[in-house]
Amino acid sequence: MALMGSERDYLILTNNPLVPACMEGKGKFTIRFLAEKNFREILVLARDMVYAGHTLYTHPMAGSVKPNETPYKSLIVSVEPHGFDGTHGELMSNAIAVFDKFTPIGWELEERILKDFQLIDYTLLAGAINFDAQAGLSNKK
Repeated sequence: MALMGSERDYLILTNNPLVPACMEGKGKFTIRFLAEKNFREILVLARDMVYAGHTLYTHPMAGSVKPNETPYKSLIVSVEPHGFDGTHGELMSNAIAVFDKFTPIGWELEERILKDFQLIDYTLLAGAINFDAQAGLSNKK
């Protein structure tokens, strides 16, 4: 999914602590850090925003990590509503349906594994908006 619109219109929805640590204040986008939300809840929030007319700028199932294997999800929607797009609404609904097909694994992940999943999610997000992921990591808060 190609990003259209200006950076100022980007609202990053994330539960990944690496995203605000590396990106906050380093671009013309807004970050809504939702630490208390899980992967599915991020999808539902984005779906509700898309249904309310916000533009979806990143694919909800980007990357090859299965949704039941990682706790982290970052998506970009528009800050302001621009009108409902049925294609974006369908993408979000289908992403939630795919998530629901996977059985949660239910194991406790070690901190080093969580850090790996944070990095995967962060680099996917950074690549989608041409953000220098390496520079963000080196300047991490």
